[in-house]
Amino acid sequence: MVSNCFDKVIDMTNETRLQSVSRRKLLQAGALLPLSGAMAWAQAQESDALTRIRKRGSLIVAVYNAMPPFNVDGSGIDVKIAAQLALTLGVKLSLLPFNAGENMEDDLRNMVWKGHYLGFGPADVLLHVPVDKPLMDSQSQALIFAPYYREVVSVAYRVDRVPKLESLADLKDNKVAVAGQTLAGWLLIGADGGAYREQLMTRMDDGAAAARLLLSGEVSVAAGNASELHSVLKGDKQYRVIPMPIPRAPRSGWAVGMAVKKNSTELARVLQSAVNDMSKDERMTQIFAEQGVPWGAA
Repeated sequence: MVSNCFDKVIDMTNETRLQSVSRRKLLQAGALLPLSGAMAWAQAQESDALTRIRKRGSLIVAVYNAMPPFNVDGSGIDVKIAAQLALTLGVKLSLLPFNAGENMEDDLRNMVWKGHYLGFGPADVLLHVPVDKPLMDSQSQALIFAPYYREVVSVAYRVDRVPKLESLADLKDNKVAVAGQTLAGWLLIGADGGAYREQLMTRMDDGAAAARLLLSGEVSVAAGNASELHSVLKGDKQYRVIPMPIPRAPRSGWAVGMAVKKNSTELARVLQSAVNDMSKDERMTQIFAEQGVPWGAA
């Protein structure tokens, strides 16, 4: 799951962009109508989104499976955020967990505007969507908005074993745990012409698993998303978490938010307002803190 998530993230970075967002030519039903008819149809669809949700009595929120600390077996940060969104609308929460597709375009199609070919979806809103301008501009069927967290590819190290980590050269001979099929893994495997490959332990699923090896003392350094590392180390002063000290790493990270159907602008407005309120009254801070993750506005 995490490796698929980073397939999407790598599209967003300036220097690690491996492939551009696929721009598909989507036929819009409104284009087949006279202009006035198309506008009326879009406005009706927009106003119907909130009406349908409230009539149904539940908000269907799509969340990624196996994405610590955001969703693991129905628990995590995104699950808590989803619950708050449903509470704002005065309806029950209906979670729709799913496995990531090959790319973000697949996930937006399957979970936001069309539905999966296996027969489930779409949801009313999808969480953990990269709030990235090229991706946003490429969408004719999905509206991406409400960034609620900024993720950063990072390393964590035990300070009594690694006094400083200003560059990868400071790793010396220390073993590093990192999931191989992730952005952190790809960056470390290719760093300095592959100079650190023999030090890497890569047979794990995600950065949280890497951090657990650090916590157990099996390695001195772990790499992954900052959220994954923090969720395991939970502020233990024996460890330090910093952005990965490598030029190709996206130092400013990437923002994640949510997506709804393109014409569900009123629903988006209400959900954006909910995120704003959660940020102001510190509910967002509390939700992240429950998982050991420091929160700052995206």
